[in-house]
Amino acid sequence: MAQNIPTKRQSAFGVFVKSKVKGPTIQQTGATKTPKTPSKIRRLSIRKSTRKIKHALKGKSGSQPVAAHKDMPVTQNTGQGEEGVKLKGYKMKTSPARVQEPQRTGSPEENSIGKGNIKTNIKGSQNVQAGQKFQERIATQHPQKRKPFGIEDSDDKTPVKRVRSDTAKSVQSPAKAVDVGEVEDSTEEAEKMFEWLIHPVKKEKFFSELWEKKPLLVKRHLESYNDGWFSTEDLTKILHENDIQFGRNLDVTTYEGGQRETHNPPGRANPAVVWDYYQNGCSVRLLNPQTYSQGVWRLCSTLQEYFSSMVGANIYLTPPGTQGFAPHYDDIEAFVLQLEGKKHWKLYSPRNDAEKLPRFSSGNFSQEEIGEAILDVTLEPGDLLYFPRGTIHQASALPDTHSLHITVSTCQRNTWGDLMEKLVPAALTMAFSEDVEFRQALPRDYLDYMGLANADLDDPRRKAFLETLQSLLSRLVNYVPVDAGVDQKAVEFMRDCLPPVFTKNERACSIYGCRTRLEKGRVVGSVDLKTSTPVKLIRKGAARLVMEGEQVFLYHVLENARVYHGAELQPIEVPPEAAPAIEYLMHSYPEYVTVDSFPLDHQQDKIDLAMLMFEKGIIIAQEPASVDN
Repeated sequence: MAQNIPTKRQSAFGVFVKSKVKGPTIQQTGATKTPKTPSKIRRLSIRKSTRKIKHALKGKSGSQPVAAHKDMPVTQNTGQGEEGVKLKGYKMKTSPARVQEPQRTGSPEENSIGKGNIKTNIKGSQNVQAGQKFQERIATQHPQKRKPFGIEDSDDKTPVKRVRSDTAKSVQSPAKAVDVGEVEDSTEEAEKMFEWLIHPVKKEKFFSELWEKKPLLVKRHLESYNDGWFSTEDLTKILHENDIQFGRNLDVTTYEGGQRETHNPPGRANPAVVWDYYQNGCSVRLLNPQTYSQGVWRLCSTLQEYFSSMVGANIYLTPPGTQGFAPHYDDIEAFVLQLEGKKHWKLYSPRNDAEKLPRFSSGNFSQEEIGEAILDVTLEPGDLLYFPRGTIHQASALPDTHSLHITVSTCQRNTWGDLMEKLVPAALTMAFSEDVEFRQALPRDYLDYMGLANADLDDPRRKAFLETLQSLLSRLVNYVPVDAGVDQKAVEFMRDCLPPVFTKNERACSIYGCRTRLEKGRVVGSVDLKTSTPVKLIRKGAARLVMEGEQVFLYHVLENARVYHGAELQPIEVPPEAAPAIEYLMHSYPEYVTVDSFPLDHQQDKIDLAMLMFEKGIIIAQEPASVDN
């Protein structure tokens, strides 16, 4: 089936002109340092171990710097230099270092006595004692209710929300769900996944009180809660079975004495080499584990539909008593799931308003630059730690155990400002086209009274210039193509998306489950869609209809790679008269609808559109669609 359906007529649907610029890609950046070989690290490790023993004998072992941990941005395929992460097309912006004053949550209690006469004070004291006795009597008659499990251990005024839960045993882990049937409604599945992630906190409370505001710590006291997503055995298997490259897929790092170093040699990360680095004190970071792990792929692809933003992940394996990353902040919302061992975390508030919800990750900070910690805690298997972008953090493995955790991250450059970057240029283009005042020349002498040198000039011409500019800016809002701009933001998101994970039943009812083959020179098992065949979208967010100029395109994620930007989007151009049928399918989700119910005039057009979407994996049938003929 051809991908392009001939256009029969033009449509007035939409006016936004898409910029044909590819999305940002990741490049290796930062200072270049000669990687250390395992044998070289081994020699350094011996000297370091001797130094630690001497410190311990002197009683100074507890004075070493806190271990640091650097979580990469949400971007699925990342490279890391010594000064942090940089995206192609963007320049790293790091605010100047400032020492933060220690935070104080509350004011000293005032206990002063008034200047009245001593009799008054005695009488007041008696009244207080009587009041206290009355309160004790009330408390005896109405004892306080026991605080149930799953309730916050801190009030809303504290910088971190702490939650303890003994109800985690009653929650079924999505990682352990048996692959049967199909995903009936991907929206509901995504919501359930997120509810599991933050249990026992309610999602409404999370978004109203915590999201982008303050960190959340959940101590579940159930080691198996996060089981099933990833393990050290999975990492070993990935190293043995895949072409894992240093720098592109995996990093080995250290942070000691205030120095953060990446020790990646060139070439493939063979297991023996990786474990040699690990044995000599290097942390191991696996980038985009969703490329190799079915469980992490499912976790990220499900949550990306919940957030309407790309969801990525990194795996961090840290040797006992070591640290791999310096204090820093990231440009993503981070959800840390402790999988194995224990890790000691410290979080710090942003140093100033400019570093709150930053667009780009920071460089490495020294211990003196970050102020006083707002959270000092050890994560154990089953625990969750969430913190907003801009939260400075560092972490270290405990001396007696390794640590394995996964950081799930989202909301990278998915803000109002990012949307407006698309809307404002489009609005200006439309204003130029439709409003003659935007095309009028600037005043002949405007350089005489405008500009920084004339900022304090008291000139009526300057006042008139500013009033005209303000009037034009206020009118610019009327030309903003909001829906078309959101569609283009959605296309950008779909370029970053993972393809959906099919269940066994969904695969059998999709193009990927068709048994079409060649037997004795004859094709058998061909696809047979009829007008009576019930079909539906594979996922609610798997496709989007977009108008670009006078053309209508159907964008989808089914041909995306599990490697970040491993394949370009393959939009399908459709005739404008086919758009209502595609909208009908989208709005009918999650229900199945027959091909015959498509709002098109001709039966053959209905079959052609259904076949086109079926062949791309965008829709599935209710029953297997191939037959032996």
